[in-house]
Amino acid sequence: MIFLILMASILMASISIIQFKNEAKDYHQERLDRKEFAIKEHINYVLSTTTYPLTPENLPLIFKDKIHELADIHNLEINIYSLDGKLLKSSKALFSVDKVSPPIPNYILKLVQSSVEKRYVDIKNTNGIKNRSSYSQIKDEKFKPLGILNIPYVEDDGFYEEELKQFLIRLSQVYSFMLVIAFALAYFLASYITKSLKTISDKINETSLNQKNEKIVIEANSREINSLISAYNAMVDKLEESAGKLAQSEREQAWREMAKQVAHEIKNPLTPMRLTVQSFQRKFDANDPNLKQKLDDYSKTLIQQIDTMSAVASAFSNFATMPAQQNESLNVVDVVELSLDIFNEDYIIFESNKEEIITKLDRTQLIRIITNLVKNAIQSIPEEQEEKSVLVSVNEVENNVIISVKDNGIGIELYNQSHIFEPKFTTKTSGMGLGLGIIKNIIENYKGTITFETESGKGTTFIVSLPIIN
Repeated sequence: MIFLILMASILMASISIIQFKNEAKDYHQERLDRKEFAIKEHINYVLSTTTYPLTPENLPLIFKDKIHELADIHNLEINIYSLDGKLLKSSKALFSVDKVSPPIPNYILKLVQSSVEKRYVDIKNTNGIKNRSSYSQIKDEKFKPLGILNIPYVEDDGFYEEELKQFLIRLSQVYSFMLVIAFALAYFLASYITKSLKTISDKINETSLNQKNEKIVIEANSREINSLISAYNAMVDKLEESAGKLAQSEREQAWREMAKQVAHEIKNPLTPMRLTVQSFQRKFDANDPNLKQKLDDYSKTLIQQIDTMSAVASAFSNFATMPAQQNESLNVVDVVELSLDIFNEDYIIFESNKEEIITKLDRTQLIRIITNLVKNAIQSIPEEQEEKSVLVSVNEVENNVIISVKDNGIGIELYNQSHIFEPKFTTKTSGMGLGLGIIKNIIENYKGTITFETESGKGTTFIVSLPIIN
């Protein structure tokens, strides 16, 4: 809109300037024609009333006094030349007329003689001023040429220039006002149009599969924007439906995986139990003097396998239902150091940059985090490795307590790193892979994070970050 108004103002100003110049040109041409016609009529009258014979030689005598009278009446300079271009009489003052006046150029004489009207207007620019000079033949009553009439005419464009200046000033004022209106209107229109678009843009940026997305409830006057809003709202409905299906599918998949894992872990002790019972059934002898010892061995085997099955059930139960947090103000440094006392390995080292880091945590869950990470660190170091090291450190960094457990074990292979926190994942020959999944849930319940850095063959460092709660 602003661009169109600017272009219109420029075009209007350009056309106005051209129009004024053309009008000035036509005005001067018509004025010269009128003046020349009136002067020639006056000259014809003088020729018709003179007592001198009408010959070229008598023209200076005929217009000796009349030429000044004609110049005063018509307010123009008048020059009379002979047919060969020599000046015969001029209305200029005597002292301003040169003794030898310049003749009419030959090309002008030829143009005058060759034209149908026996007339030619010469136009020249001198110091930026346009000068017109008309040349036409003076004829007697029988249309016989007597001489050449020259009327110099200086174009005075002061009036038109002043009119053009005033017009351009008024035009600029009008278009300046229109530009101000256009700026205001464009701003409000753009704000009105983009307001709805910005709302849609913000909603789209906030749209996520993992949250409840709100619909847009505004009503725009634009049909296209309303269509966009309807499309967005329809997308939100489909996204919510898809999110529900995805969540349901993930839950079903998780329970299927859990069921497979539970079945697998339960089958492991059932097999030796079955073999033990079958072996005892085949070899049972009531008269066997070692019967009591065999029964005792048989019972121990079954009890051991039953305990294994009970541990499986307890582990899955703990993962499925985490106990409620019993938060208390505690010194993380003391609790972590205390939790290391259950380990007998002399290569476990503890360090902290502070003696006291107070925060609100569940003591039992914090101990569970430490013991699980340290246990994994110990198990990641091969038995045959000579130099073993597990470094547990506690530090306070930017209102967070940072607990790191670093070992020099075998590390985690690249293809296992993305699965390390999955509930059923384990790289060990025993256990169910629920430890890291459980402590990850505990840490995230406290709005914390757990990450790890590992290098194959050199070791792994688990880093736990928990916010300090006062």
